[in-house]
Amino acid sequence: MENASKNLAEEYRRRGGRRIAVIDDNLGSSRDWEGDPPEAANFWNEQIASLSDREIRDVQTFLPSISDERDEPASK
Repeated sequence: MENASKNLAEEYRRRGGRRIAVIDDNLGSSRDWEGDPPEAANFWNEQIASLSDREIRDVQTFLPSISDERDEPASK
């Protein structure tokens, strides 16, 4: 089954995107400590940032999570 949010998150990551998902009390956001390469930043701004808040949150749930130790910035 195809999932548009998952596909967007995967494409963003394929382009070098470094955002990390932060989900707390069912409120989602993402953190970008290291900055994205231009290709990933442009993709985020053009394809994801213009979505509704709910759609953005859905995409964020498919990003690596801050609670997943192997994806925390300090462990890379």
